[in-house]
Amino acid sequence: MTPLLTLLALLAFAANSLLCRLALRSAAIDPASFTGIRLASGAVMLVVVGAGVAGKSGIAGRADMAGRWYGAVMLFLYAAGFSLAYVSLSAGTGALILFGAVQVTMLIAAIRSGERLGAAQWAGMAVAVAGLIYLVLPGLAAPSLAGAALMATAGIAWGLYSVNGRGAADPLGQTRRNFVLTIPMALLFLLPWLPKLSATREGILLAVISGAITSGLGYVIWYRALRSLSGVTASLVQLATPVLAALGGIAFLSEPLSGRLLVSAVLVLGGIGLAARARMPQGKDLRGAHDDEFRPADT
Repeated sequence: MTPLLTLLALLAFAANSLLCRLALRSAAIDPASFTGIRLASGAVMLVVVGAGVAGKSGIAGRADMAGRWYGAVMLFLYAAGFSLAYVSLSAGTGALILFGAVQVTMLIAAIRSGERLGAAQWAGMAVAVAGLIYLVLPGLAAPSLAGAALMATAGIAWGLYSVNGRGAADPLGQTRRNFVLTIPMALLFLLPWLPKLSATREGILLAVISGAITSGLGYVIWYRALRSLSGVTASLVQLATPVLAALGGIAFLSEPLSGRLLVSAVLVLGGIGLAARARMPQGKDLRGAHDDEFRPADT
């Protein structure tokens, strides 16, 4: 079940990239409105889905306010940084910065928890990263400092959000709470943008789909998959997202299929497979008891 859940989550991540890229590239919506609508629609979807589910924790629960807001703040920083960065970054440069930051963040968290990588895992990771660089290389350009900083912030925040979800006893309730708590942050975020807000019907629809389906439900699936993934594996498999996004561009945006994409897909997926199948050196298991070494309690 875990491989299927992981694949579904990665498809949702790739769809988010396509939806955001399509909305901002066509100027169908401004980045602040896209972020706000995305987070609000995700919250509404999860509240509706969870309304009839008995035994879920909802927003009320243990009075650990730091832990309760931690996941929401990381989710907001990711969503806001992601949208704003793509205003000034090319798709290839943005993907490399984002997933590089995610990879480094989650690897540091895994090593702090006691996980150790073997030679085969390091080799698989190197092959996968090389494949990602090869994929985005034609679109790489010297990024603006602001755009690079925003995308790096988004990547770090997503890495921490993923670490925060490891071992979640209630993926639906925790994700719902995170989305709902981002709403006041999103409203404050919109205030400086009020004179510049603009959104077409198409832009709003893309933001709603991104929030309700590929973010809201996709992140529930990701939190569920994280319960059975090691920290290293969770960081590594996300490198497949740009490849999946590129394939989605071919299928849905009529982008051309290139030999570069095929080679990159083989390298990235082969590297992930090599690292995932390798035997982990003996060390602590990140999948439960040691998560609290690098995140506040949030369950």
